[in-house]
Amino acid sequence: MLILLCAKMVGTFKIITLAASLEEHTVDLEKETFQDTGAITVEGATLHCWKHGGHGLETYLEVVENSCNTGFVNLGLRLGKETLFQYIKNFGFGKKTGIELSGESSGILFDVEKIGDLELATTAFGQGVSVTAIQQVTAVSAAINGGILYQPYIVQSINDPETNQVIQSHETKIVRKVISEATSEKVRYALESVVAKGTGHNAYIAGYRVGGKTGTAQKAVNGSYLTGNYITSFIGFMPANDPKIVIYIAVDNAKGVTQYGGTVAAPVAKNFLESAIPILHLTYQKEGIEKEFVYLDQTYSEVADVTGMELEEAMKNLKNFKVEYEGSGKVQYQSPSAGIQIADGQTVRLYLG
Repeated sequence: MLILLCAKMVGTFKIITLAASLEEHTVDLEKETFQDTGAITVEGATLHCWKHGGHGLETYLEVVENSCNTGFVNLGLRLGKETLFQYIKNFGFGKKTGIELSGESSGILFDVEKIGDLELATTAFGQGVSVTAIQQVTAVSAAINGGILYQPYIVQSINDPETNQVIQSHETKIVRKVISEATSEKVRYALESVVAKGTGHNAYIAGYRVGGKTGTAQKAVNGSYLTGNYITSFIGFMPANDPKIVIYIAVDNAKGVTQYGGTVAAPVAKNFLESAIPILHLTYQKEGIEKEFVYLDQTYSEVADVTGMELEEAMKNLKNFKVEYEGSGKVQYQSPSAGIQIADGQTVRLYLG
């Protein structure tokens, strides 16, 4: 799996809480529901969801799609501090990954022996912890690759410039198994749903099954949170059914835009993922979760098969697209080919006989 690392800082820690909850069978994503009022009280402290007023009644799959803070607090409390923090450590947080870079940090976690339910609750949705980008990408890779934590590395091999003979190569090193394949499959499904139906919709690429998770972390200085100053992030992968690439984007205090991971970081991640499609030779897929479009979303339509049609008839079947053509007579060839989804308004080229 290719890891493309574009920034540092945490904002998508909820994936670990999700994976732990699924592995421990403490939640059924589609059958169980949660009532989000917008706030939840833990040990006398009120913790808020990012959406004022809350999301109302939602399934736990929708909790994931909506990145609902209070829903993840509930998942963390179900797990308990010993269980959740054991998974956090198993996924590699709290210690260096061993990557061949100088100055790597181990990150900052609560001491499980000294915390109560409040610290457990904030950890469950990613507040109050500090991890590195490489820890985050390594952990999420384990959550979606079948449950195996690998030691990350930078250079796969060193080759002779003239003969291309391998002089030195990196051997893949398994650190540990953290979750089962069945759990990993559920995590992939939930995160694909985040992109198709939830906060990650700006990273959606029709036909290439993107999964991911948004993050919006309020910055703290000298123990106090700053007002209107956030690190927005998105971690994404594709294809969701067989991941080949993981990318983590974080943007520090974006200007001139609403500061959410889905609005700031997800579109950037989409551009990188689209660029990776030809490099990784990824093929178009019709399977996957269909996107639910919201206001101002880019919409997509399937390209009809117009070969053999007269130009006028072909134009009617391609009304959602811009059509360019050459020649005269019936359509002999079209690009893109039939059955592929492309953005409405994009160009379809026709070659007439």
